[in-house]
Amino acid sequence: MHYSVIDYLKKTVVALLMLVVSVHRNDTRAQTADFTPYQDLAFWQETHEAYPMPGNTVRSIVLDKTGNAWIATSTGVFRKTAESSQWQAALSTAEQGPAFSVALDSQGDVWASTWKGVYRFKNQTPLFFKEIETPISVIGCNDTAIWALGPKGIWKKEGENFVKKNYEIPRSLRDISFDKKGGIWLASDVGLYNINKDGKTQIFRQPNEVQSGYIKGVDFDTQHHLWAGGLGGVSILQEGKKIKSITTADDLPTVYVTALKTAPDGTVWVGTEKGVVRYATDGSHSLRFSRRWLVHDYVTDLDFDANGNAWIATIGGVSVIKRQKMTLAQKQDYFQDVLLKRHIRAPWIAGQCRLKTAGDLSTWEPEDDDNDGEYTGNYLAMESFRYATTKSPDAKQNAKKAFGFLKLLQEVTDTEGFFARTIVPADWTEVHDGNLTYTPQQLADELVKEPRFKPVEMRWHKSKDGKWLWKGDTSSDEMCGHMFGYFFYYELVADEAEKAVVRKHVARIVDYLIAHNFNFVDIDGKHTRWSVWSPDQLNRDPEWAPDKSQNSMEMLAFLKLAHYMTQNEKYQKAYLHLIEKEHYLENMANIPNQNPAWFIYFDVMLQAYVYPILLKAETDPQRLVFYQKHMDDWFEKRKGDHNPLINFIYCYARHKKVELQNSVDFLVDTPLDLIDWPIDHTIREDIKIVRTPVLEDEQVNVLQPPSIRMTVRWDKNPWTAAGGDPHREREPVFWQLPYWMGRYLGMIR
Repeated sequence: MHYSVIDYLKKTVVALLMLVVSVHRNDTRAQTADFTPYQDLAFWQETHEAYPMPGNTVRSIVLDKTGNAWIATSTGVFRKTAESSQWQAALSTAEQGPAFSVALDSQGDVWASTWKGVYRFKNQTPLFFKEIETPISVIGCNDTAIWALGPKGIWKKEGENFVKKNYEIPRSLRDISFDKKGGIWLASDVGLYNINKDGKTQIFRQPNEVQSGYIKGVDFDTQHHLWAGGLGGVSILQEGKKIKSITTADDLPTVYVTALKTAPDGTVWVGTEKGVVRYATDGSHSLRFSRRWLVHDYVTDLDFDANGNAWIATIGGVSVIKRQKMTLAQKQDYFQDVLLKRHIRAPWIAGQCRLKTAGDLSTWEPEDDDNDGEYTGNYLAMESFRYATTKSPDAKQNAKKAFGFLKLLQEVTDTEGFFARTIVPADWTEVHDGNLTYTPQQLADELVKEPRFKPVEMRWHKSKDGKWLWKGDTSSDEMCGHMFGYFFYYELVADEAEKAVVRKHVARIVDYLIAHNFNFVDIDGKHTRWSVWSPDQLNRDPEWAPDKSQNSMEMLAFLKLAHYMTQNEKYQKAYLHLIEKEHYLENMANIPNQNPAWFIYFDVMLQAYVYPILLKAETDPQRLVFYQKHMDDWFEKRKGDHNPLINFIYCYARHKKVELQNSVDFLVDTPLDLIDWPIDHTIREDIKIVRTPVLEDEQVNVLQPPSIRMTVRWDKNPWTAAGGDPHREREPVFWQLPYWMGRYLGMIR
């Protein structure tokens, strides 16, 4: 062992071993006594339904008492019944044209204002009012009156007709609301106007009164505070005095507020040009934006149905954000159903699927992925924890089939130990990264950009039996994902006969690594682009400096797993050689100090994959203390990610129960929608875009909740600012694996 590691261990091992002996038992007892598991109770799970209207801006929306939705759009008034997904014209072709506002009166009739004037719909039959000068931009209804406002004045319905009122108001009217004293409040481009019951007008447009004079929406909250939103944010008034402002400093995504409405539960929904923010009565708030939640981010109006669902008008159509009560167990059942329907392909590969039409699940089809092996390894671990928790026969059977696929990846190559990235049926005509030929010019260009670049022209090979095409150039992350899955399958599921198969399979792969100086050699006789663990590269080739610490840790874990399973001393001998002669522990010790130019979040997960192996399989007290402290230090730096998989892997490996709330919050807030909708936080004005501590990625400075992040695979940085592909639906294993780990550990009940 290298002197610096020996010195480090000598200085710490005595004290740490004393802690292990005398404190660890007390620490475990204290955690067990003090720890309260999460009891799985029902929470509100939100979903999104989209009713797009391409090329037709929706300007106003209202729900009638029977659940029909009415909208005023740039081309007319439309209605959608509760039973239909289609919009139907509410007026004749001759009457249709620019419409501006819809409202519901106390009798249940819908009112609409258009280029032509005002209509009342009684039992869906329109009645036109001729006495109003057109156009009318805003219709307002309260318990006692109907108001029509436009560039040419304001009218109040008295009896069967509308009567013009001579109030001093502006012409650029945008919204109306009513107070409890008989007064009306008007949003306009030149300020907030109040007309009291006596007809006296008061104007609010100074900075100490409202954020700005450009007001787009007004409504009262449950405390009868008036919310006035427009350019600059929201001003909250009490008895005509501003008591609070909401700006981008309060998580408004932009200074351009476009609409607002108070929901039946008291939450105020604030629409903006970049999404909608909900401000709850308990002081919490949440953002909904991107195509996951809205047809378009530019919100124009809001209303709520009898069930409290939000209907959101946008310049691209209507979105409905619904909610239902759901437990984590019910969410797991939902995800398991989706997984089996669209994300398991023959022979038992867990992976994403492709949507031929972006966002349209009816057009899904299976597809290959470079990381099919790794993510099926995650799936194997998930089913292993599910079986260990529930003893469900189908969990055991699924795990066995997943292991069978991973084993087939080795067998299909017809080599002594190399395994493929993935396989597809031989009759597939479309795959990722098809075979190609590099010209000398292309090769020179690639090698200058990356001297480690390996030109692989034959990526796909046909199996000897002719059934499969298998993909080579297998990466290091595939190896880590395989070993992660094998470890938990061996520990939690396999019987003695199955363990013998796993032992032989793992030994075959590790033997192959040892035979090729710890590199993964493809059928061309050369190591693959990324699967390099040899000290000749890691310790003696400067181009491999970025991978030195990470890959040293990985190889130690692979050797330790083979020794743990087989008890064959040749693996321990190779393991000690890399530690004592090639300083792999010292290399690994530098992981927390990794150069930020070389840090990628994917490495964090590869480290997470192998920690449980090292901590379980190591029997030497000094090295075990080293691994324990290494993982503790690593975990301390990762707590801020609120990553439930990292959290529960740590809890499993270190026999602790920590960070439960952050893990549960992720599981609760994750959407049911698994489409990888593009999420772009760079459009927002309330957060900053940074590049530290990961220089490779643009990141947000504040971790965003899962509901407004890209659909994750755990190789993705949770702090990433922008990305997504609506032609992909991700497999739900990213959620299921930590869920079942939490259940197995007794942290979720």
